[in-house]
Amino acid sequence: MSPRPTGQHFYKMTGSGNDFVVFDSTDGRAAHLENVDAIRSLSARGTGVGADGVVFLEKVGDGDIRMRYYNSDGSEASLCGNASLCTTRLAVELGHSQAGGFILHTAAGSLRARIRDNLPEVDLDPVRDVRADAKELGMRPGERRLGYARVGVPHVVVEVPDIEVADVSGRGSELRHHRSLADGANVNFVAKASDGSFAYRTFERGVEGETLACGTGAVATAIMLSDWGESGRETVLWTRSALPLTITLRRDGDAWLPSLRGEGRIVFEGEIRDLD
Repeated sequence: MSPRPTGQHFYKMTGSGNDFVVFDSTDGRAAHLENVDAIRSLSARGTGVGADGVVFLEKVGDGDIRMRYYNSDGSEASLCGNASLCTTRLAVELGHSQAGGFILHTAAGSLRARIRDNLPEVDLDPVRDVRADAKELGMRPGERRLGYARVGVPHVVVEVPDIEVADVSGRGSELRHHRSLADGANVNFVAKASDGSFAYRTFERGVEGETLACGTGAVATAIMLSDWGESGRETVLWTRSALPLTITLRRDGDAWLPSLRGEGRIVFEGEIRDLD
């Protein structure tokens, strides 16, 4: 009887419902999967593993990590907040990095990462491209404010009175493709609940639909809420998966210095056999 063929090992991870297929590609061991067709097949729900995106991590130097992130449509994104949290968790789990801190290299820059209070946390690069008033995008009835921030990737933030009735698919798609946004944008809707907490929902570029969470979207939303005077140094945002993301903000002149903390959970491990 011939031996069972060995496939490529992977980790299925989730960050507040934002889910990923993650490969340890140290020494190029998963390089053959780093292409548009493979990423689309891996991400496909029903015929693949199913995910919002695919992550390739590599150990570099003395305990640091390089991460490359691809959306489910195969396009490379310079940054994904929840993928960064998941990569932080996995790098420590695999013994590549120390829980107390290491450098996570991304296409958007090199981030400080750590485990704090049993959760992964990353310090994002300074955010300077911020417009607290972006009503040139076209306010709709019922929308209270429109803002814009580039947190590695572009984000529009829309404040609405009720998060449950926000038109995430329709209005989200419209703003995502707005003609004034050369790179398009992720679109985040945020509302304040009666108990004073904030909930948000995201239409995500590259997925082209709503996801259960978006890390950089949470950071952009927290920056807008702070700039609008509705929140302070620390903001907790509740995702559609009913899990919180915590954003801590500092200021340095015209720059926002954000840290993002939240879930980075290994759901299961497996091996890739036959991709569609």
